Amino acid sequence: MAHHEVGLDGKLTSRALDRRSAFCHGRDPGAGFDHGNSDDTLPDEYKRQVVFYRSLETPGTIIIDTHERHLYLIQSETRALRYGIGVGRVGFTWQGLLQVSRKAEWPDWHPPPEMIERQPYLPRFMAGGPGNPLGARAMYLGNSEYRIHGTNAPETIGQAVSSGCFRLVNDDVIDLYDRVQVGARVIVRQD
Repeated sequence: MAHHEVGLDGKLTSRALDRRSAFCHGRDPGAGFDHGNSDDTLPDEYKRQVVFYRSLETPGTIIIDTHERHLYLIQSETRALRYGIGVGRVGFTWQGLLQVSRKAEWPDWHPPPEMIERQPYLPRFMAGGPGNPLGARAMYLGNSEYRIHGTNAPETIGQAVSSGCFRLVNDDVIDLYDRVQVGARVIVRQD
């Protein structure tokens, strides 16, 4: 097992556990499809990286800049991890302050009634897994319908295509998920 699959606490990361579970059940976790992991296909500006970022927010706070299409995980007063994201399309953007209320691995998807009304062809339920539009992980924001989640469509990173949620390639959402605690502040800006 690669050293990056063990967290600072010495425990396996959720990515390592996913691979171990797939192996134990006789499945190749990478066989046949991309899983939305393709960081290699992203423009450099949307690849996960440590950046200089001034902030008075406490480490662990998430700042989402919808205009830039970036999510920043604050690490110190001058440093953040920056991730490329997909954001809400015109008419579905918002700003505000929420908290991560819960986290889920390979979450099920239940499109809200408003979405089904706009797009009646959508399924009413989709079980979690590689074909699910929520991707590998989801962090739910307050009591809202909004989430930070993965995607099975990595080409949408840097685009405004969602109904208000924020999407990352699966490798990035797994990394973020492993770093963020329930209760973390999430600041959404439209600057």
